[in-house]
Amino acid sequence: MGYVKALRCRECSREYPVEPIYVCEFCFGPLEVVYDYSGISKVLDRKTIEGREKNLWRYRELLPIDGEPRVGLSSGFTPLLKADNLAKVLGVRELFIKDDTVMHPTLSFKDRVVSVALTKAMEFGFDTVACASTGNLAHSVSALGARSGLNRFVFIPASLEQSKITASIVYSPNLIAVDGNYDDVNRLCSEIANKYKWAFVNINIRPYYAEGSKTLGFEILEQLGWTAPDNVVIPCASGSLLTKIWKSFKEAKMIGLLDGLETKVFAAQATGCSPIVTAIKQGVDVIRPVKPDTLAKSLAIGNPADGFYAGAIVRETGGAGEDVSDLELIEAIKLLAATEGVFAETAGGVTLAATKKLIAAGKIDRDSRTVVCITGNGLKTAEALAGHTASVHRIKPNLASFEDVLNAIGR
Repeated sequence: MGYVKALRCRECSREYPVEPIYVCEFCFGPLEVVYDYSGISKVLDRKTIEGREKNLWRYRELLPIDGEPRVGLSSGFTPLLKADNLAKVLGVRELFIKDDTVMHPTLSFKDRVVSVALTKAMEFGFDTVACASTGNLAHSVSALGARSGLNRFVFIPASLEQSKITASIVYSPNLIAVDGNYDDVNRLCSEIANKYKWAFVNINIRPYYAEGSKTLGFEILEQLGWTAPDNVVIPCASGSLLTKIWKSFKEAKMIGLLDGLETKVFAAQATGCSPIVTAIKQGVDVIRPVKPDTLAKSLAIGNPADGFYAGAIVRETGGAGEDVSDLELIEAIKLLAATEGVFAETAGGVTLAATKKLIAAGKIDRDSRTVVCITGNGLKTAEALAGHTASVHRIKPNLASFEDVLNAIGR
């Protein structure tokens, strides 16, 4: 049994039936899923959740499906790592890494949203799924769509890293590389979605797709013993992930899974594409589109659909926004790997580098508990580290040659 009541416009609050639609026909505001929280609270509690399989569907009553889950049965419930080594370096008391670098099957949090989107698309009767993507979403739609037996059309900027292109094409989707940035790709996909009756996961299926991000938030709360962190730092592309993590925290409080909620929410972006953080820093709610220019291509959305709502949440919770340079994100990738053994993609470098700056600026209390969301694996963007790592010690196959290296490094 599903608990979705309707879709509701975020702007004018008009309600719509549960269909593959995503925008209000009156004010053009985005639509969001509305649940029967009273009904959910009667059937879902901590004990029930903890007795279920350790995947994202352990929170299924709070996800927008009617029947049984069909996709992502091995996805979710990724580690929440207590990062003591990193905490010592940053000079804070308690730091956690929510590590979606190990998410199955494509090593990013996008496997969460796509699992929900494809399940809903099949409930609606679609046989073809599609997406506009900066990389990670393309991988997930390609892989999970293949496993589900769906036809797949995946649209990406032609300038994506070759490793990200390979990580999509290996699943044999129809991969379309568009000359332009993500915003150009997204505009084209909106036109295609209007003409072809396909399930575009981040267009006409977007209200359901976005709900999958809540599972990351639910897991953080559960893995902290059903308590909320003092701070959570979240990378922003469209801003959707930030809004849905906050929604998950509020829903958990609403139905009694969480006793208290005083979390501050922080937004992280690359300086070369930081429209949300810029608005937060300027104290305005108008998101001015920008032309992306950053190594963090998975965050390179110059006109973020949920930017206004992400900024409002940051202000509401007393958080802040921070942006970082490409060099800062590279150094943060290396720091996370060297201290905690986690290899993050460029978006993870952005999030940790922003966290470091927020701590140094006193915006994150050093004595508080902070969770940093690392959303994708570094193998996806290894090119970004070219020329920025230590050199390899090359030796001859004898002991003397090895000992020359030892002497050179002072061991």
